[in-house]
Amino acid sequence: MKDIEARLRQALSRPSGPSSDFDLNPGLRHRPGQPLRPAAVLLAFWLRPDGVSLILTKRASHLKHHPGQIAFPGGKVDPTDPGPMEAALREAREETGLDPAQVEILGKLPLHETVTGFAITPFVGLVHGAFDPVPEAGEVDEIFTVPAPHVLAPGRYSVQGRRWMGEERRYYAVPWGPHYIWGATARILFGLASGVSG
Repeated sequence: MKDIEARLRQALSRPSGPSSDFDLNPGLRHRPGQPLRPAAVLLAFWLRPDGVSLILTKRASHLKHHPGQIAFPGGKVDPTDPGPMEAALREAREETGLDPAQVEILGKLPLHETVTGFAITPFVGLVHGAFDPVPEAGEVDEIFTVPAPHVLAPGRYSVQGRRWMGEERRYYAVPWGPHYIWGATARILFGLASGVSG
């Protein structure tokens, strides 16, 4: 566990630029000057007796943005949030029942711009102690964990594609069992994995 923590800290200390859903699809970028909505997510690495695991959610299928997709706990930054980090912790508590007092924030990754118009600030944190996940009704269909070594190995990622709005869209994917982790979630994780292994 100490090794994972050290590797995460090392990755966060390395300079890196922002990422986006358009990295592999420059032709899909929306019009210049379109305002982006601030959001924040938590890459929560849970220190468990059997190893370190990343906490992920499956979004409810009826949601407006990214329905049914695998995502980090997180969401929009509200005017009442002191900042993006507090928004990520608040959303994580609402969506999964995770107590912010259990989270040790190690740092943040560069902004990630989504095709749906969000500017996401990803925070990396360690979760200490016991945690009994409680999915937020109507927002989260499932909470699950993935072993940290799986998502922190760049070789586990592939670039895949599908038709989107009449065009071929390429994206990163890192499947785990029945869970298809792709899009912004996989791109952010790939950036962290690249820093950990570099």
